[in-house]
Amino acid sequence: MILYGTQHSGWTLYKQLLGYVRPHWRSFLLAIVGYVIYAASSTALAEMMKRLIDGIQDPDAAFRLFLPLFVVGMFAARGLGTFLGTYFMSNVARNIVHALRCNVFNHMLHLPGRFFDTHSSGHLISRVTYHVEQVTGAATKAITILLREGLFVLGLIGYLLWTNWMLTLLFLAVTPLIGGVVSYASKRFRRISSRIQASMGDVTHVASEALSGYRVVRTHGAEAFEKARFAAASEYNRQQSMKEALTKAISTPVIQLLVALSLAVLVWLALAPGLMADMTPGEFVAFVTAASLMAKPVRQLTEINSEIQKGIAAASELFGLLEEPPERDEGEHDPGRLAGHVAFEGVRFAYGEGQPEVLKGIDLEVAPGEMVAIVGRSGSGKSTLVGLLPRFYWPTAGRVVIDGIPLDDYRLTPLRRQIALVSQQVTLFNTSIADNIAYGVPDADPAAIEAAARAAHAHEFIERLPEGYATVVGDNGVMLSGGQRQRLAIARAIFKDAPLLILDEATSALDTESERHIQAALEEVCRGRTTFVIAHRLSTIERADRILVMEQGEIIEQGSHAELLTREGAYAALHRLQFQEAL
Repeated sequence: MILYGTQHSGWTLYKQLLGYVRPHWRSFLLAIVGYVIYAASSTALAEMMKRLIDGIQDPDAAFRLFLPLFVVGMFAARGLGTFLGTYFMSNVARNIVHALRCNVFNHMLHLPGRFFDTHSSGHLISRVTYHVEQVTGAATKAITILLREGLFVLGLIGYLLWTNWMLTLLFLAVTPLIGGVVSYASKRFRRISSRIQASMGDVTHVASEALSGYRVVRTHGAEAFEKARFAAASEYNRQQSMKEALTKAISTPVIQLLVALSLAVLVWLALAPGLMADMTPGEFVAFVTAASLMAKPVRQLTEINSEIQKGIAAASELFGLLEEPPERDEGEHDPGRLAGHVAFEGVRFAYGEGQPEVLKGIDLEVAPGEMVAIVGRSGSGKSTLVGLLPRFYWPTAGRVVIDGIPLDDYRLTPLRRQIALVSQQVTLFNTSIADNIAYGVPDADPAAIEAAARAAHAHEFIERLPEGYATVVGDNGVMLSGGQRQRLAIARAIFKDAPLLILDEATSALDTESERHIQAALEEVCRGRTTFVIAHRLSTIERADRILVMEQGEIIEQGSHAELLTREGAYAALHRLQFQEAL
């Protein structure tokens, strides 16, 4: 199970959870009024039995008129109370779901890159969906039963004490035993609920991996493997759910049996001649009726325990996640439009304590408008180096300086507006092509969108689509080819018009003809911008102002294409190798 932040007691978590109820106190108050009416009218049933029995023994005309009106009034009041309680508590519940879900999602959007490196998307999605519903059950469904049935029980106890306080105290003697059963069940419910929620994250994770990667699954004939993996995750979830059901199935009848034993003793005592002498038949029937009516609300009150414990277990993870510190944004400088002068000064980086350094003392200065290409074997630190510019990661030593100001001093959001990124793994959203190009800019100018698409040589294929720029691309652009998706990503970067441009394998998914078009587009878009290009195919970077060769986190060579070929070093060896492969 994934745990976040610090662990809190159940009551601390529940108080934090009830904080989400506070903004909706009017609806909550109306729900309480409804439940008070419900409890009072339900308790009146015992009084009705008393008047019925006593009235039968001594009937009169007023009694015949009063009792039917009493019955109608009682059930009308009960209906009104039920409506007020149910509707307004549902209003509170859905508002809590909305607020909590948005808070969790919004907070996750601001968590640092390292958080997402160590948590699967399936588990995080489970927090926003399944966990929030569990928490809301504790905040509203449990409170609904607690108020409705709790007030009913209090009303019945008050009525019992008023009718015969001595018998009532004997009846309540079983309360400590009920408390013991509830306490044991609470601890078990919370423990099992934590496992159920973790297993739901596993189910979501396995399903999302297999379904999003269905092509890999099928080409490797791994359907049986994925079925077994999903079945194992689902089976563990089933086992834990059955343990919860077993605890609930045992604890509820045990509590009901204790109440029944207490009721049996009560009836035996009530039938004693000495006690019967002090009570009218109507009072005796009313007392037994009120005591019997307690069985149902007591059972429901004990059943909400599982709901509360599930909610507390989910709240433990949700509020722990909300306590995760967001990515640092302590800078105060607003960059305006950057000139694009970038300097790396003794930059070192490791992904975690005790892990090997990915960057080892990088010193590099890039002039405004310069196009710098970075080449090297996989794992040499190329993507990590450019990932420091938008502050996805922080250097473990050294610093990055842009336009003479340390990167830490810039405000994060304005800084990222100055950087356009096209990565090897293109992300497209399940919306129109126009919305993908102008991502994050509502009501963008269609002419500017088309201009960006033309510059990225995407306009030709967009025009041929059934709905042109209004065509919905499907989940992550599944309706488009790899080259088309890449060109849309480049069009998005062109539309952004940022002074800093990062192209991380931006032409990797293109065929030769598309690559030629894109090379022309990139030359246009790179003009006047400081550009970092990461490329495996050296043919795409021959026109770069400077080429850096990285090896195991260090820059081992740098210079122009011609200079590096003349040196006969690492770059020349890479070039020869690719040239031979091309032949």
